[in-house]
Amino acid sequence: MTGNAAVLRRARLAERLIRPALITAAIVATGVGISTQQVHARPMTTTLFVLVTLFALASFLPWDRIPRRTQLLLASGYAVCAAVFLPLAPQTFAPMFAYLAAAVAGIKLASRKLAIAVAVLDAVCCAVAVAVVGAVTPNADVWPWWLALSTGLPVLLGIARRDRQDALFNAERAAAEARRAAASESREAALLERTRIARELHDVLGHSLTGIALQLDMADALGTKGRDAEAGDAVRRARSLAVDGIGRMRQAVHELREDASPLEETLAALCANETVPFAVEGTPGPLGGGVAHTLVRAAQEALTNAAKYAPGAVRAVKLGFSPETVTLVVTNGPAGERPKPDSGGGMGLVGMRERADALGGSAKAGPAPDGGWTVEVRLPRTG
Repeated sequence: MTGNAAVLRRARLAERLIRPALITAAIVATGVGISTQQVHARPMTTTLFVLVTLFALASFLPWDRIPRRTQLLLASGYAVCAAVFLPLAPQTFAPMFAYLAAAVAGIKLASRKLAIAVAVLDAVCCAVAVAVVGAVTPNADVWPWWLALSTGLPVLLGIARRDRQDALFNAERAAAEARRAAASESREAALLERTRIARELHDVLGHSLTGIALQLDMADALGTKGRDAEAGDAVRRARSLAVDGIGRMRQAVHELREDASPLEETLAALCANETVPFAVEGTPGPLGGGVAHTLVRAAQEALTNAAKYAPGAVRAVKLGFSPETVTLVVTNGPAGERPKPDSGGGMGLVGMRERADALGGSAKAGPAPDGGWTVEVRLPRTG
């Protein structure tokens, strides 16, 4: 698109400099020739010269703002005056105006049919004028009538130039629209990323601060009852939760900034740290934006809740790939207190469902037949 813009700038420069310079030179040279050389019917030639000069100068006007009927009248008047002017001063630059009139019709008139009609009118009038002048003054040095018909040919150059300018203008406009669309998509992506970051930080902070608040409330209650040792333990647990929350927040920010590893590798590392069996079914492959991160966060939350509410229970993680979906299943055996469906901070089942719904998937949790607990998140692979 940059090359087209440069070509369009050169075309506009030519429009502003070359054609005006050419027409100005033709006017000056023709005026000097008429005043110094022998011409036919000098008063009529001078009058036509003035009219042709005015029409030539009118071609510099912004014709796009002129009504079409007026455009056609200007182009036709220019062609007729230039055609009649041609045989009256053949030894000057007068014939150039007939060619310029045809070219102006091709450049300025939006309708090709009208431009060609004006060019035909120009050529026919030139041939008739040449024939009439030749008949009235047999000894005069005039053009052959068949050569005068060539004055309409520049209309093709004018049409080609107009088509080229229109094509370049459309290309430049398309490039500008593409840039605007890319900028809009970039802004939308940035907003979505900001929303995702805000949600992640909200989940991490909510999980940590909720636990800290509970431990501090417990410490306060125990302190009022004189159970200072237990209150101190609660304060230390609150501090541990704060440190853990800071670490998880740093991890979340790091995951948001860095390109994530393949989902199966990330979950394998997570399960290895937690000493939890991990299995993969199906063929792993590329996933849509946000799918892998959502499943990793769901696995972290499910394992944390299982350790919290079912301490000592056997936990397991299974990741399944199908052609259309990817499924995460986290299970724990019966032990301790069973987690409530929407209890706890952090991502929680509510957050899981919201994220899964946003990606076109589902999240559910419930008791297993053996008395344990199962969390299942199913998302489309395309996100």
